[in-house]
Amino acid sequence: MTITRTAVVTGAARGIGAGVAKRLARDGFAVAVVDLAEAAGKPVVEEIEAGGGRALAVGADVADEQAVQAAVDRIAEELGEPTVLVNNAGIIRDNLLFKMSADDWDAVVNVHLRGSFLMARAVQGYMTKAGWGRIVNLSSTSALGNRGQANYAAAKAGLQGFTKTLALELGKFGVTANAIAPGFIETEMTAATAARVGMPFEDFTKAAAAQIPVARTGKPEDIAHAVSFFVSEGAGFVSGQVLYVAGGPKA
Repeated sequence: MTITRTAVVTGAARGIGAGVAKRLARDGFAVAVVDLAEAAGKPVVEEIEAGGGRALAVGADVADEQAVQAAVDRIAEELGEPTVLVNNAGIIRDNLLFKMSADDWDAVVNVHLRGSFLMARAVQGYMTKAGWGRIVNLSSTSALGNRGQANYAAAKAGLQGFTKTLALELGKFGVTANAIAPGFIETEMTAATAARVGMPFEDFTKAAAAQIPVARTGKPEDIAHAVSFFVSEGAGFVSGQVLYVAGGPKA
């Protein structure tokens, strides 16, 4: 008898998170679609269910300790005890350093770093009990530095150190932790960036593709494929790694 494992994907209502949630459902996982508003995750759940999978939409602010615990408790009860976690939830509040407010700094660091910490801490008990677990944290090529993103770059670089520490602490329990650092991926977030700089999204992506060795921009499916590998049974000897999925040798 095949055991259905439960995966939790944060920021899963759209973009990379939605792509990952749908891929993991196709891979046979029951998937908790976590986003700030439960209603936002419903279309993803409906799509997964239409394809014969199991999914649950859960609303939670990942930076809120009580909300995270309540969400994980609900997932364990209604969907199954989670042994896969994909920390994808993120926001941007871009600005040059001299214009960046403390609130903009805190908001970004709280969602990316504090949120990933709270989620990992809440699910690790299920993983260690099962003697099997997979944690994938979404970093970014911005971890290498990116103009106007001091908050985002710091948070994404911090996630790499966080990932490597989880790998060291949880490895003996059969739990791996890895990070994926996407390059330019076509999502609502990059479309918003294009709008902010006053450039049509088509031109924005064309300009980005011209700088990428494989001569195209990424899709959420590209990241989902990498996540699928990291959470697979066969990836049990891969831990503490940062994989740049950016169409070229970014790091």
